[in-house]
Order: sequence, then structure tokens, then C-alpha cells
Amino acid sequence: MQPLEAIVRDKFTALDTPAALILPGGRRIGPESARLIVQLNDMRSLAHVAAGQVGKLAEDYVEGRVEIDGSMRDLMASATGLMGDDPTRGTEAGPWAWWRGLMRRGKSLAKHSAETDARQVQFHYDVSDDFYALWLDPRRVYSCAYYSEPSMTLARAQESKLDHICRKLMLREGERFLDIGAGWGGLLLWAAEHYGVRGTGITLSKNQHAHVNRLIQERGLSGRVTMELLDYRALPEDQPWDKIASIGMFEHVGAAMLPTYFGKLYRLLKPGGLLMNHGITAGGTRNAQLGAGIGDFIERYIFPGGELLHLSHVLRDLSEARLEALDVENLRPHYARTLWAWSDGLESQLGRAREITAEKVVRAYRLYLAGCAMSFEQGWISLHQVLASRPTGAAGDGPMRGAQSSFPFQRAYMYRP
Repeated sequence: MQPLEAIVRDKFTALDTPAALILPGGRRIGPESARLIVQLNDMRSLAHVAAGQVGKLAEDYVEGRVEIDGSMRDLMASATGLMGDDPTRGTEAGPWAWWRGLMRRGKSLAKHSAETDARQVQFHYDVSDDFYALWLDPRRVYSCAYYSEPSMTLARAQESKLDHICRKLMLREGERFLDIGAGWGGLLLWAAEHYGVRGTGITLSKNQHAHVNRLIQERGLSGRVTMELLDYRALPEDQPWDKIASIGMFEHVGAAMLPTYFGKLYRLLKPGGLLMNHGITAGGTRNAQLGAGIGDFIERYIFPGGELLHLSHVLRDLSEARLEALDVENLRPHYARTLWAWSDGLESQLGRAREITAEKVVRAYRLYLAGCAMSFEQGWISLHQVLASRPTGAAGDGPMRGAQSSFPFQRAYMYRP
């Protein structure tokens, strides 16, 4: 037996989920009764298995060098065993940490111009509306659901999330509400129809822009709700907003651009107004992306230009922009459940998905959805809702009342009996 094969045999033997590997030529490693079978069409993939480079294996699957027979849940259970190392382990220590950080910042700035961001967003979100509709809820809410009751369906949990955000923002009838990265319009339309706001959404996705404008017409919301194809940096600042939401968008902003992003939100928000920043955060404090090749896979096939930061870094940049963090809620377990619901939905529609879009896209999203579900379960990535305000800076009704907002500084208002 070759050394690589011996390493792989030991790895597969130690897996909790019975799995087998079939090498080119038909030689089998693992039990005959395996629920999961990974077939290699190229011996170069064996080195990726031996090294625990699950991101490289994912690339091999998308490109047809590997085939998988088994459930996504069994595959992800096996992937954690094959990796060995913690993919959030930082790489910042040592004398070159400062230089690596500077180089990374330069790359981040270079890949987040307005034109580049538009191309990157359209690469992901303009795959096919029909493809996304196969596995999202009917409102096409493409962000973490909120399972306020364990028995909720995905559709109900997404409505629960939309209302949770609206309550946190204390939306009121007639307020001017801005939704940055409004997606397929779930929050924008919910806020208008249930809370009576005058809303504006922006997106860089041409498909989403067209879809939401159709919904605005169909629901008779013209004149109260608008959807624009616009970069957040181009938003005019002459009429600040009462409330702002950014849901699942700031992951696209880039680490080097976060000060610009939060500075822009500060100027867009009225003094005393509220901001909800809801987005994926890194599980580790020092890793620029997930290791074991996972981050590289997502960059190439799913979210080019996407960057994650730990919550502590996000709060630092938010605070330096003179915004005040009022409330932070970790929804990590909710996102794991959301992603498994999306993954199961796609798995149940694989035949239709392959009719709608390319085989490579289907393969990439199978691994992306299930892999992200596993990553949230493991705590390698997280999801935080950060409620913040732009303090008024004006004198209030007594001493030391100079930094006020509409937030009541207790959470009871967020939860209905």
C-alpha cells in the first residue's frame, strides 16, 4: 500500500459515519456497508483527502474529478473528521503578522471598488431566480431565519425574523426606512405592509431589482416603496433616514472597507435613529478566512470578494464611526437550522435544479449550503444582529443626557406576549 493510501485508510477507519473511498481503477478503502461513498476519478484528489483539504475536495467534486454517493449530512459529518485541524485557527502570530495584514488590506481595497462589487454580487445573486426559488421560502428571504418557536417551518421562521428586525428597529408608520442590500424584498415589503413605513431598498443584483419592482407594482405599493439598483456608497445624504437595515449584506463590504461602510451609515442615519446590521461573522479572532481550503472554495465558486470579521472587529469599526452599539444577539444556531432547511430543499429538487442551471452550479451549491450548515454548527462562523444608533448629541431632559436615541435601553419591547 502506498503511503498516501495508508494515511487515507487510517482517516476513514476513524470516521464516526461509515464511509468508503473508491480509487481510480476500482480499489476500495472502507467498509462495504458504508452509507457514504466518495469516488475519485483522478489520483491527485487522494492527496487532498490525506491532507484534510476538504475545500480542494469540494473543488474536485464541482469539476467532476470526484463523485459522491450519499447524503449531504453524512458527507459533512465525514468532512469534519477528515480535516483534523480547526479551520478558524489564526495565522497572525510571528514577526511577519504586520506585513501580512498590510498586504491583505491592500488586496481587500483592490477588490471592493463599486464596479467590482457589482460584478461579484451579480455573480452570486443573478445565477437564476428560479434556482433560488427551489429551496428558499416563498418570500425568498436569503438570510438567517429566526426560530422563535422550535416547531416553525422555514417560511414561518423567516416571517418571524422579519418581524423581529422590525420590532428591534421600532418601526413606526410614516417613518423613512432604508434597506441596504434588500435582496428579493422580503424585509422591505414586510416593513411597508405591516408597519406602514415609506421604504427604499437598494441592491446590485439586476434580477433582484427587477423582481422587487414587479412585487411593488403587484401589491399596490408604488409611491410608498421604491427599489433601486445602486451601490451603498452612491446613496445621497441630504435626507437622512429614520431607520436603516442592512441584512446579510456587509459580508460583501470587505474588511478594509468597513470604516467607509459604517461611516456612510452614520451619515445616512438621522440623529437618534436606529440601525440594524445583521450579518455573518468569523468564528475565530485572527483568521482571514476558513482554512482547509474552505475559504478558497467559497471565494472561487460562491462569494467572490466575500470577507468575514470577528464580532469584536466589527464593533470596533462601528464604534469608530461614532455609532453606538445598543444590543447584540447571536443567531448562530438559527442559521445552522436555516441552512439545513435550504440544503434539504435543494436536495429534494436536484433534477429540477439541473434543468434550470449548470451542473457545476448545482454541485457547488450542494456543498456550499451543507458545508455552511456544518460550519455554523461547529462555531467556525457565526451570525450577529447588532442594533446601533446615531446618538443625538443634543441636550435632553437632565444632566448627562446628551447622547440619546429612540432605544429604551431594555429589551422588553422586542418581544410580544
